[in-house]
Amino acid sequence: MDLGNYDQNVTSFVMMYYVWRKKSLTRKMSARGRRYWAHPMLLKRPSEGFFALQYADLRRYPPKFLNFTRMTIPTFDYLLEKLHPRLYRTNTDMRLAVPPEERLLITLRFLASGVSYTSLSHFFLLGISTISVIVHETCEAIWEELRSSAMPVPDATMWQEIATGFWKKTQFPNCVGALDGKHVRIQMPPGSGSQFFNYKKYFSLVLMAICDSNYKFIAVDIGAYGSNADARIFSSSVMGRRILEGHFNFPADQPLPSTVGPDLPHVLVADEAFGLSHHLLRPYARQNLTTPKKIFNYRLSRARRLIECTFGILSGKWCIFHSAIQLSVENAQLAIQACCVLHNVIREKEGISVEEEDEVDLPSVRFSGLRPNNSAITMRDNFTNFFMSPEGEVPWQYQYV
Repeated sequence: MDLGNYDQNVTSFVMMYYVWRKKSLTRKMSARGRRYWAHPMLLKRPSEGFFALQYADLRRYPPKFLNFTRMTIPTFDYLLEKLHPRLYRTNTDMRLAVPPEERLLITLRFLASGVSYTSLSHFFLLGISTISVIVHETCEAIWEELRSSAMPVPDATMWQEIATGFWKKTQFPNCVGALDGKHVRIQMPPGSGSQFFNYKKYFSLVLMAICDSNYKFIAVDIGAYGSNADARIFSSSVMGRRILEGHFNFPADQPLPSTVGPDLPHVLVADEAFGLSHHLLRPYARQNLTTPKKIFNYRLSRARRLIECTFGILSGKWCIFHSAIQLSVENAQLAIQACCVLHNVIREKEGISVEEEDEVDLPSVRFSGLRPNNSAITMRDNFTNFFMSPEGEVPWQYQYV
């Protein structure tokens, strides 16, 4: 008996057995993991899905359409026209593509309601992974295609228009925006440690924003700053660094209205959580306030409330902000960016409803500002002196607004 051939045959038999066993287990796992090429329920989408059954009816009843999408039909059609090239997909022999109208409707419903992908899957009769891809691609398209028109980089003319709007609406001079930051709750990112964990004991992204007098966002900055204990959030953000370093292209200094000097900078107004700097005004500390300082704080709060109203309108319309966003960090950032752009588009197309200004659902960010220099303190004192002068008084018809 040739032992060498025997050992070789045994080895070959064992190898063949393990190959057969692996293929058998693979087939079993595949059968358990995916029974259908497309689930029978999902195959009913062309005839029984929400889009097929209800979309046309929604358009017949504008109030219902507004409630479902948080925007009017003309605004929806405007978005569809702008986004159609990015959302269009070609039909294949294997399956029909989801049309751009349905893609946009799915995304708006997700942002407006904050429901899970699973709920949208049962609603629109699409796979969960398909819903995920649609929401991601549509939010990305909204941000990239509409950002330049809905949230353009201000030039000298725009800055002056913003300053004029603040002066007319809040009687605050040389003001080019109201600034604030809010925590947007998200689910815990895997392996993130304390990077997204904030002082309120939950995980969040920070939405830093500047608004104009029409409750529209001028600029937004979204990032993860929770582990900084909120002391360095503003200076760590891209927006904060650009403002503090003087790279935000603010207009040149000019005298306050009806005065001949001195030239004062154009400023952003913020609350006491921010530090005082050349282009950033905050209120005086609350201890030992004199009458001029109280008047300054009151006048600043009249202008600063616009950013609170803007955040209130944003969170009131898009219910995704009402609970933890169940998305990855990248997708959560895209969703927040898309909401900010949609907010501006709706403000531009539909105007402002006073009733929307009340709800504020986002927790504020705490900051620890750097010690201001003498020039910043002098600049704030000059604003205070202006408010105490006849030229800086609030006209009587605005004194109770």
